[in-house]
Amino acid sequence: MIQFLKKLFGQTKHPLQENNIEMKYLIVGLGNIGAEYANTRHNIGFRILDALAETANIEFKEARYGAVAEYKFKGRIFVLVKPNTYMNLSGKSVNYWLQKEKIPVENMMVLVDDLALPFETLRLRPKGSDAGHNGLKHINEILGHQNYNRLRFGIGSDFSKGKQVDYVLGEWSPEELEKLPELFKICINMIKGMSTIGIQRTMTAYNTKKSGS
Repeated sequence: MIQFLKKLFGQTKHPLQENNIEMKYLIVGLGNIGAEYANTRHNIGFRILDALAETANIEFKEARYGAVAEYKFKGRIFVLVKPNTYMNLSGKSVNYWLQKEKIPVENMMVLVDDLALPFETLRLRPKGSDAGHNGLKHINEILGHQNYNRLRFGIGSDFSKGKQVDYVLGEWSPEELEKLPELFKICINMIKGMSTIGIQRTMTAYNTKKSGS
């Protein structure tokens, strides 16, 4: 009887566990491909994933709908994707990799710039509107909903009337560049936190944090 119970409760895996579905995560950093966009505020999603890849000593490889890398942490597998569709068609890449890797949408996080948040402010949310962001707008259209985790990286709104596009597609100031590495560390902790302590606890721990905190 003891052996039977061990087999039933101790050794039998849930179907999802056997396929490692619940242990796999999709992290999508939004941005535009091309050297002219590399250091712009709009490409912060790419920059965060590049920082993670550098820390983990992994490399991105070109694949369908984006550059992709695999990061392993505490038994979890993170599929990191930098879409090559350009910002306005980001949903194509998101949908493709969700389906290909068989990752449930609740295990996805989208990294995105946000004009509504002051620079140095990071906000993780489990859902929300596109807030005028074309990348999120297309993801919402393709998925048919907006119920997915997104890490909003505040880029501020220090621009004059009519100069929003120039600001978003502009490069970081020297002062901002100095602070980015510390902010990237916090973002990486938030990505890890989603898989270890969960979204709610990660939000509580990091949403009000700023560099140096």
